[in-house]
Amino acid sequence: MAEMSVNNLDNTTIIQQAIASCCGAIIHLELNDGDDKVECLWVAIRGKANKADIMDAFVKLIQTEGIKSLWSGLPPTLIMALPTTVICFTCYDQLSEALKSRVGKDEEHIPIIAGCLSRFGTVSVVNPLELINTSMQYRRLSYKQLYTCISNKVAADGWFSLWRGWSSTVLRDVPFSATYWYNYERFKRMMCKELGAHEPTLFIAFTSGAASGTIAAVITQPFDVVKTYRQTELWESKTLKIPQRDCISTCAVMRKIVAKNGIAGLFAGVTPRLFKVAPACAIMISTYEYGKSFFSHLNEKMNQHP
Repeated sequence: MAEMSVNNLDNTTIIQQAIASCCGAIIHLELNDGDDKVECLWVAIRGKANKADIMDAFVKLIQTEGIKSLWSGLPPTLIMALPTTVICFTCYDQLSEALKSRVGKDEEHIPIIAGCLSRFGTVSVVNPLELINTSMQYRRLSYKQLYTCISNKVAADGWFSLWRGWSSTVLRDVPFSATYWYNYERFKRMMCKELGAHEPTLFIAFTSGAASGTIAAVITQPFDVVKTYRQTELWESKTLKIPQRDCISTCAVMRKIVAKNGIAGLFAGVTPRLFKVAPACAIMISTYEYGKSFFSHLNEKMNQHP
């Protein structure tokens, strides 16, 4: 199995890091774009029928909108996911290197700090694209209609309306990122030591990514339920013509969910989310690490033979 250099960041440019992160994001989205819709439908079903399962959600969605609808949000998802992945991964590496140069490479809190800061900045920058992604997933809009829809929303509610849901996204993604990167770096070191590898292999990166993504997904599931709850309301208002409720805070949504479904309601949809998050984290981080390794070796060869 191919080996990847631990210090390959020193030999790669920001553009090369961006390309490496894009590859993983594209591969993942091509395979799993339908999962977001299924997850929203899963939460809606769980609130009404205890016997529904993942296959029921798939069947209901396909019967209602057709199998192609599972990929209806792929173009806007790419628009959102690519800058998200590029900014988050690149900023994490850059921040990690900056912190290591100041406090030392063995500081265990570096992944937490770098993960939090990179994700906070990423969410703040790309959050308006969430409106595009959600609108195009649950309504068949042309780009002209989408532009009109967004323009009308800005005219009615102001520019800050494009950041609706920012707080729930931050509450989900920042703890997720901190947990994910801390465990990823930890698992990677442990597996290298256990397997006697001087450098992390593709298998180590893939396994560490899947394991750390699973842990982070379970811990932050309540915040994802809140976000999915709001997306489900939008889907119901657009597809089923159910009037959308007034916007309420994250804590208020959580209290409402607990009052209706108990504590277990905050973990509704954890199974389909794990099916999405674990392979996503594994694919993206292993592709990213392998891509950096590829560019690192390429740069070394170019320096040796200018």
